[in-house]
Amino acid sequence: MFERFTKDARAVVEGAFAHARRDGERTVGPEHLLLALLDSEGSRASFALSALGLAPSRDAVREAVAEARRRAGLTRAEAEALAGLGIDVGEVVARVEEVHGVGAMAEGAGERAWWAGRRPRFGRGAKDVLERALRVAVGRGERFIGGEHLLLALTVLPGVGGEVLADFGVTFEGVSRVCPPAHLARSAGG
Repeated sequence: MFERFTKDARAVVEGAFAHARRDGERTVGPEHLLLALLDSEGSRASFALSALGLAPSRDAVREAVAEARRRAGLTRAEAEALAGLGIDVGEVVARVEEVHGVGAMAEGAGERAWWAGRRPRFGRGAKDVLERALRVAVGRGERFIGGEHLLLALTVLPGVGGEVLADFGVTFEGVSRVCPPAHLARSAGG
């Protein structure tokens, strides 16, 4: 599959690995792909994010991802479902962090020292994004996988990445509108 990746998509994947290493994570997750997409410049995905108004909110997106990581990667919908069962996720996080320190519930928090310096692997969620990006590209009649396909995949998969993007108005429909399939973009341009 990686032979179909554009230079920009490969840069996003490498950026995701860098974010995971910086966080001391054993696995690359969808949130690392999202953070790497935010870092990308001059790509169709970065154009889409700018066109949809996300550029000025990049720091807020990073903060939303960090907050979700503090909640052990739970989406707000999952936290609300637990609240319906009488479990206050905010209170659980606060108590765990009192004892173990800020960020103790983030994935791999207890393994960071042991894992430091090793190359992370793709986690199930990141693999799901890559697989969905391939399906999106094929569905759009494209023979390559670009950063825009990774972005489109993040918008439709459940989880923190899609939730954060939706909170900032980035949806599958919006990205598809500003970043149409390459063959349609060429024919529209002349």
